[in-house]
Amino acid sequence: MTSINLHTTPAQTLFDGYHVKFLHSEQMTVSFIEIEADKPFPEHSHPHEQITNILEGEFEMTIGGETCILKAGESAVIPPNVLHSGRTLTACRVIDVFSPVREDYKRKFQL
Repeated sequence: MTSINLHTTPAQTLFDGYHVKFLHSEQMTVSFIEIEADKPFPEHSHPHEQITNILEGEFEMTIGGETCILKAGESAVIPPNVLHSGRTLTACRVIDVFSPVREDYKRKFQL
């Protein structure tokens, strides 16, 4: 069994203002992210399905050219290979789930 204690696991910097803790299984990656206010997330795509869940704050997200503002309790589903980007409007807490596992994050960000 693999477990993680989010209270004692140190966060790592994904991008400026994005502080993340990862949990990887065989088929998915879950990232727990605390983000400072007014921080952009650059446009990108990847072959993974992604679900973004906003726990706290407001996050402006553009997915496939369509922009929306996600608030606490709201989620977005991002299909594989679709361009997407974002920006925090306030400080945020977010959980992102990726399938299959993000091998790039697994290699770059060791627990």
